[in-house]
Amino acid sequence: MSANAVHNGDSSFANNGAAAPSVNVTNGDAAALSDDESSPNMPVKELTPCDRDIVRLIGQHLKGLGMNRTAEQLMAESGCRLEHPSASKFRSHVMSGEFDKADEDLEELKSLMECPQGIMKMKFLLLEQKFLEHLEDGRVLEALQCLRQELTPLKFNTERVHVLSGFLMCTNTEELRKRADWEGKGGSSRAKLMEQLQGMASNDQNCIQAFLPPSVMLPPRRLYTLLNQAIELQKHRCPYHNTNIKAEDGLQTISLLFDHICSSRSQFPSKTRQVLHDHCDEVWFCKFSPDGSKLATGSKDTTVIIWEVNKESLELKKCKTLEGHSYGVSFLAWSPDNKYLIACGPEDCSELWVWNVETGEIKVKMSQSPEDSLTSASWNSDCRRFVTGGTRGQFYQCDLDGNVLDTWEGVRVQCLTMKKDGKTVLAADTHHRIRAYNFEDLTDQHMIQEDHSIMSFTISSDERQALLSVAYQGVHLWDIKDKVLIRKFQGVTHGYYTIHSCFGGVNEKFISSGSEDNNVYVWHIKGEMPIAVLQGHTRTVNCVSWNPVLPNMLVSVSDDCTIRIWGPENNDEDGSTEV
Repeated sequence: MSANAVHNGDSSFANNGAAAPSVNVTNGDAAALSDDESSPNMPVKELTPCDRDIVRLIGQHLKGLGMNRTAEQLMAESGCRLEHPSASKFRSHVMSGEFDKADEDLEELKSLMECPQGIMKMKFLLLEQKFLEHLEDGRVLEALQCLRQELTPLKFNTERVHVLSGFLMCTNTEELRKRADWEGKGGSSRAKLMEQLQGMASNDQNCIQAFLPPSVMLPPRRLYTLLNQAIELQKHRCPYHNTNIKAEDGLQTISLLFDHICSSRSQFPSKTRQVLHDHCDEVWFCKFSPDGSKLATGSKDTTVIIWEVNKESLELKKCKTLEGHSYGVSFLAWSPDNKYLIACGPEDCSELWVWNVETGEIKVKMSQSPEDSLTSASWNSDCRRFVTGGTRGQFYQCDLDGNVLDTWEGVRVQCLTMKKDGKTVLAADTHHRIRAYNFEDLTDQHMIQEDHSIMSFTISSDERQALLSVAYQGVHLWDIKDKVLIRKFQGVTHGYYTIHSCFGGVNEKFISSGSEDNNVYVWHIKGEMPIAVLQGHTRTVNCVSWNPVLPNMLVSVSDDCTIRIWGPENNDEDGSTEV
């Protein structure tokens, strides 16, 4: 074979048109190919529809890289057509700013469009770009003529036409670009225009995906889109994936030569990073603030400790201690603005404390009757009201001064949470069910029914799912909207003690719970079996809390009087057992 042989094309097209070097270009190891396989005279096999699609995708990608001659050679040799000639002409006219000719091209493309009525929107987008480019060039009269004689007669998107007319008052290019949210005349804004003209830049998820079918013109960056989808699917299937890389950055940070897998769980909390012994009795509850900057822990020792979170080391530093809770602290609720903290006690406690976390001072100590039992609480989204209740039949809505605004008689509340609408409260009662109570119109409806006591529950941030800790059953995941049981998570040991579970991780794709066997269990939300069992506590783990801002930080508290902070493992010596 000649020293200048170049596979799959004429040497004049190698290296983007440069002369071919004196080496055999084989796109791989020449030794791995037989003479027949490497022969430039080998006939091209008949391409399947899938092969043709792949060739077109590669051709589009090559053109996007500026390798136009290479792409043309690929199309010529394969016998494929990258796009319809009319579409190519249309693209050329748009990118060169010849908008009148592009408008004429639309008439040729009209018969090829999947949605002929989309022609009006495409015309509007072309004329909008034309109008803006006239303004940037200082051709105000031409811009005004375009607005009055071309855009307005379309009678399409008149609201946008009014906005465009306001741009005539811009005094300079910078003001125009800022007000129009436009990059200015040139290749960048015209490339974005082409994406819009292909129907791919709409925020309306119900719109037709493209005005022009892919057989006529490929969607922009189609190969990138498909590769991103493949990577996202692999991440979705990876049980330990816990990072949130933007889709457009994803392909730049990984290799496409290997399937994605999170090696050594580098962002997954599975190693004890810190053990705190500041409480002198059983620790019953823990909860991160909504902004993830603080942690509150409540204990049988009658104190609440507020901890500062070090976002770099994932360690806690003691900030202040809130004292005086006679019966101990078994539940805590942060206000949405991170300013206030409600502390509740066990069943025998008739008092509730509202603390100002910033000052460390008590805002109000609430007690309606010594016979009350106030064991759970949740804030209204306005941060000025909260709801509270207990198993002795108390169910109140109160203001920040502890005044009872509304009361719901006859409900023995096991635990509760208020939805973001500010009026609906989900409450588990002693009948093994969760009902929705509306404090505005005083109506209620059935939501969930279990066979055993619901000891605690929490809802996902989108309020679509509920995570229940059920006596003698374990952790159950419910769909609140459809009112169906999704999954029962396996492995956890749960008797009749109150154990709190939580959602966590990126997009809340993980579930975690304490257990009476002294372990912390973690599941992927899509699987019933635990993906990790975190060991280290020596007595029942009462509560876990996942940092809402730092997805690789998890905290657990236990009857062994300790607080454990779990973070990513940096070496093989950790306190976790992988299942």
